[in-house]
Amino acid sequence: MKITRVETFAVPPRWLFCRIETDDGAVGWGEPVVEGRADTVRTAVHELAGQFLIGADPRRIEDHWQLMTKGSFYRGGPVLSSAVAGLDQALWDIAGKTLGAPVHQLLGGPVRDRARAYCWVGGDEPAAVRDQVAAQVEAGFTAVKMNGSGRMNRLPNVAELSEVAARAQAAREVLGPGRDFAVDFHGRFSAAGAVRAVAALEPYAPMFVEEPVLPEYTHLLGRVTASTTLPIATGERLFNRTDSLPALQAGAAVLQPDLSHAGGISECRRIASLAETFDAAIAPHCPLGPLALAASLQLAFCTPNFLIQEQSIGIHYNTGAELLDYIADREVFRFHDGHLLRPTGPGLGVEIDEKAVRKADGSAKSWHNPVWRHPDGSFAEW
Repeated sequence: MKITRVETFAVPPRWLFCRIETDDGAVGWGEPVVEGRADTVRTAVHELAGQFLIGADPRRIEDHWQLMTKGSFYRGGPVLSSAVAGLDQALWDIAGKTLGAPVHQLLGGPVRDRARAYCWVGGDEPAAVRDQVAAQVEAGFTAVKMNGSGRMNRLPNVAELSEVAARAQAAREVLGPGRDFAVDFHGRFSAAGAVRAVAALEPYAPMFVEEPVLPEYTHLLGRVTASTTLPIATGERLFNRTDSLPALQAGAAVLQPDLSHAGGISECRRIASLAETFDAAIAPHCPLGPLALAASLQLAFCTPNFLIQEQSIGIHYNTGAELLDYIADREVFRFHDGHLLRPTGPGLGVEIDEKAVRKADGSAKSWHNPVWRHPDGSFAEW
């Protein structure tokens, strides 16, 4: 078996899919994308495919991963890691399909029968949290996540801290003690500011507080973890094991590797094992499309220290298309009391509607995250 073709498809709302085809007709799908840099990642996918994959046996997944990540003198970073991630997903998809088994079965078999999921409430500038949380409780979810703040001073003042606390209080009042919410800070605070903001959340006991500091300040994360009893999460902007290790050493309780950013199934499996040695949980980051979610679930079902799964159905970023628009059988992503059931189909466990993908290719408007500024005109973290 040899790889004969690698294709990419840029589809709304902001996703990039890749398709690997072999000479015997086997096809695998993956999702290599950096939000806001889809065109750049698309180029990297084709560079890697031309250099390392075309003409090769797709079943040598680990060897391909080693070559794609280490075969160039300059390595790493979000673009290359995301290109590798999508190709790695597609190779695992082929492996599962040719062997007639889901990927999680190839990785040791299931350790659970269903995976808890959460959904987002609010947007970049969170408002009306109470009503949105209530709607998700009505829909059967047992957990939600929200941004802790909008545009924020690096050192928050009393009014800003009060707003952070008020949103958390509103969520807790709706959820009660038997459901959970997580708070994402998006690195909008300095380390000192994060300590104060996390303290403001303690009375409301969020499941975890995410990215209290930017990933480039991971060496300061220990100041935050040591200041609180709340679990601290990070990892969506960490792209391999060596990036993740300092966060674990600093006391992160939850790692959030993104299977479309951090080297795919192969590397995220290793990140999960590394986290297990620190008694830390895994909550894969996934505000993306159906293939990223499918790959995340394959990891979730074979990973003992899995906590909860992010998913983007109905998320505020999705305009022009939805996750379910590109799959043939929507049942695999149907929620059952806030959980997703173990996929049993071969490979990634989803059947892509190839006709819909090809029709949508090229129709996506170029998406870029907002650029925020403080009132004085200086740059503000989004």
